[in-house]
Amino acid sequence: GCWQSMAQAPSLSLPCRKCALACACDTPVPAMAIKGIKKKAAVKGKKQLLKFTIDLQQPADDNIIEPKDLEKFLNSRIKVEGKTGNLGERVVVTRDKSKIHVSAEVPFSKRYLKYLSKKYLKMQQLRDFLRVVAPNKTSYELRYFNINEDNEEE
Repeated sequence: GCWQSMAQAPSLSLPCRKCALACACDTPVPAMAIKGIKKKAAVKGKKQLLKFTIDLQQPADDNIIEPKDLEKFLNSRIKVEGKTGNLGERVVVTRDKSKIHVSAEVPFSKRYLKYLSKKYLKMQQLRDFLRVVAPNKTSYELRYFNINEDNEEE
């Protein structure tokens, strides 16, 4: 085989990477390449799910928002790989009473849900009355703006 790096650094027992890839000497490089491929396949096999909730309790109790409408809106507007209506099994939008649950595979941001929720509120002309607040790391809540606080300060 070709051991160019041995002349430069005698303490190393492996050939330089360029040499190992260029010549056909007995090196462990092909085995390393296969190991790398296996690792990628293992990562693809394990699909990490992200679960987010949007709580519509307050406005739904006052019959301002229909949770099923927001669910339908999310289903039609969420983009996967740059395309709407491409949810497949990667993104699942479900609803129980006044909560909407979105479970998605990894490249999916919580911020995107906030953006879409605000877009929906704007469409319904409710953006002046409701805001999207994050009470914890995996959920959003639609709350009314606190108008009473302003009056007390004056």
